[in-house]
Formats: sequence, C-alpha cells, structure tokens
Amino acid sequence: MDSLGGNLFFFIAVILFINRGNVEGRYHFHKNQAKSPGYAPSDSPLFAPSYPPPVSSEPINSPPPNDSENSTSNCVFDVMSFGAVGDGTADDTAAFVSAWKTACAVESAVIFVPSGYTFMITSTVFYGPCKPGLVFQVDGVLMPPDGPDCWPKKDSIRQWIVFYRLDDLTFTGIGTIEGNGEKWWDLPCKPHKGPNGSTLPGPCDSPALIRFFMSSNLVVSGLRIRNSPMFHMKFDGCEGVLIEKLSISSPKFSPNTDGIHIENTKSVAIYDSVIANGDDCISIGPGCADVKIDGVTCGPSHGISIGSLGVHNSQACVSNITVTNALIKNSDNGVRIKTWQGGAGSVTGISFENIQMNNVRNVVIIDQYYCASKACLNQTSAVYVRDISFKNIKGTYDVRSPPIHFACSDSVACTNITMSEVELFPEDGVLLDDPFCWNAYGVQETLTIPPIDCLLEGEPEAIVERINFECS
Repeated sequence: MDSLGGNLFFFIAVILFINRGNVEGRYHFHKNQAKSPGYAPSDSPLFAPSYPPPVSSEPINSPPPNDSENSTSNCVFDVMSFGAVGDGTADDTAAFVSAWKTACAVESAVIFVPSGYTFMITSTVFYGPCKPGLVFQVDGVLMPPDGPDCWPKKDSIRQWIVFYRLDDLTFTGIGTIEGNGEKWWDLPCKPHKGPNGSTLPGPCDSPALIRFFMSSNLVVSGLRIRNSPMFHMKFDGCEGVLIEKLSISSPKFSPNTDGIHIENTKSVAIYDSVIANGDDCISIGPGCADVKIDGVTCGPSHGISIGSLGVHNSQACVSNITVTNALIKNSDNGVRIKTWQGGAGSVTGISFENIQMNNVRNVVIIDQYYCASKACLNQTSAVYVRDISFKNIKGTYDVRSPPIHFACSDSVACTNITMSEVELFPEDGVLLDDPFCWNAYGVQETLTIPPIDCLLEGEPEAIVERINFECS
C-alpha cells in the first residue's frame, strides 16, 4: 500500500476505534428491531423448521398439589401423586417412571413437577412412542445423584435423562435442572487447569444431562439448566426442534460442558437463550441441516462452533446454518468451523450475521487442522468448506490471538468466503493484529477492520477427488 493510502486507512481505523462504543449500540438496534411486533425469527422459508408449531412459553396452570383425582381428570399427572417425595434425598425415580407411563397413554397429558420441591432421580430413559401432545413440565428442581461415587453402578455413566422415540413432546417449566457436576469436573482424568498454566489429562466418561434421541416435533422452553457433568443438552437423530428462552450455566472452567449440542439433526430453531459454560455455547456436529440460531447470548464459553467434523477419516455433512443477532462475550472463540484432517464431506451454506463480540479470542475462525492432542498426522483429504458468510461482525478481541484465522487444508481450499461490515478492535491497546489466511479464497465486500488482504481471489485451479465432498 502506498504512503497516501496507508495514511488514509490508518486515519479511518483510528476514527472507528475511538467510536467503537457505537458497535454495541448498533447491536442493540438489531436486537430491538428483532423484537419488534412485526418480527418473526423463522420468517425465512429456507431455515424455518416445518414443525413444531409455535407454542406459548408461559407455564401451564399448576394443578392443586397431591390431588390425584383432580389431576387425572384434567390429564395432568403430578409426580407427587405417584409417590415422589421431593426432599432432594429420596430416590424419586420410580414415581417419575410411573407418572410417565400413565401420561404417555393419554393424549395431551401433562407430567407435572411442582415448585417448592427438589426431586432426585437416577439415570432414566423415558420411552415412546406416546400419545401426541405430551408435556413434561418442571416447575421445581430436578437433579441426578451427587457425583460419580453416588451414581448407581447399574446405570449408564454417559447419560442421565433420555427422551427416546418420541413425537410431539414439550419439555418446559419455570424450574431448574441441577446437574451436580462439580465432582465430575474434578475427576483426575478430566482436562482442567494444572500448575503453571498447564492442562492436565482428559477427557473421560461423564453423563450428558439431557438427551433427546431419535425423536421429532420437540419443544424445549423456559427452563434453567445448570452445572451439567458434561453436555447440558444433546439432540441426536432428531428432526423438528424448537428451543427457546433457556438459561444454561456452568463455571468457565468446567470441562466438556457444551450448552446445546446437536448432531444428525435437522430443522432446528434456537431462540432467545442465555448460555454461559466451560465449552462450546452451541456445537453443531455432523449430519445437521437447516439450523437457525437467533437472539442467543454466549459467554463465557468457547463460542458457537460447527464441528469438530471428520474425525477418524469419517464423512461429515453440514449445511444451511444461520446465526443472527448474537452476543458473544469473554469467550475463547467467537464463531468457528473446525474439522480434522483426513475427513470427507462438506460444510456449506453457513451465515454469521449481526454478531457483537466483547473481548473474544479467535473471533472468526476456520480451522481445518483441528487436533485434540499433539499427535495428529498430516493427511491429504479434508472436509470441503465453502459458501461461508460473515456480515456485521463487530466488537473487540483478546489480543493473544489474531481476530480472524482461516487455516484451510493444503489440498482442499476453503472457497467463497464473504466478509462484509467486519470491524474488530483490540480489547487492550491500539495496534490492530493482522488476520491469518492459508489457502482460503473469498472476497471483502466492504472495508474490513482489520483488512483481510490475505484472502485469495477467485477459485482454486482444482479440487482433488471431488466425489469425497458429495453429501446426500
């Protein structure tokens, strides 16, 4: 860049840096606009799940406690009527299973967990199919046994509550799902901070708190979910999922505590939720398509991640993902795509738009050299990353890492990356860090701060073995 151009760019950057406080104001404008009466998060025909239909997030009217006859006649089944104690010590598993079996056979039934009580249940699978319209309403506190020493030996150590083969289920309430995760996080095999900034070994088996498996037409709303031993909420093999108005929280250094994880799941909407945890705020695994995330606040966390994908030379297919109107703060990553070397398949049609970053390390990152250890070998094949858009991404970054990092495979370039209205400034200091690019093709549609001059123009000359990238 010549002297005149360099001085002009420096002047523009300084003015924008001084006024960077306006970035948050612009973010709130987008949020307020999103909450206006005419706004509907799912108004895009491409990403709107075909089901479930919108439902009110207000809790269902609570039945009189311990009134079995009244509850049954109104298709509301209070777990207290089935023998639950709710003192936080007694094992209430049998009462919950009995209430589930009874309600499962009744159309539009409600399993009711009343407020003012704490219910402890062991690892349980709530099986379907059930009659349509089943509601599981938690207004009290629901929790697992307190740590691995109290976990029944006969129970699965990898999951706590599982909803299996269900259609048209609503999991809601104003209560709390308490994971009692602290004793799991402190296991010697868990990755956690060691002396002098080192990381001690991990991971090891711990239960995911809530899992939805092979189910459809699901609504999860209103609950407070916290301190999971591992993933807070996991969806696997599902279709048609609406998640809204959740509060998910665990400490910053709790290992492997992803907030919401989805894999092999399609037609998903995640709206208006607040997530703070020790791993990915939301993680999107292989086999996911048509996912809309809007109005989510993350942090502290590891950000919103697609991946990791392609582990052990597997094929991974992810498509049509949008993240809009998000706030990510005090996090190790912002928005990220991560793949292992040696994988196949593709990540395509990804859009990140209207996202405010506050003190985030690795704000925008594509990493095709993801490795959970230092023993990964270089491999030729890779998951093909293409058609990725970053628009109106603004805020501040942690200066320990460049704010923008595109590390694409040597043999399979990332293509059609679009950058627009990206303005990122250091949280501390005034010097802008240069972005990093490797074999990444794309374009800046507007002036970007810092400028991304390392993006390659056009398309690579050839992409080898294109058949490896086909996804059905």
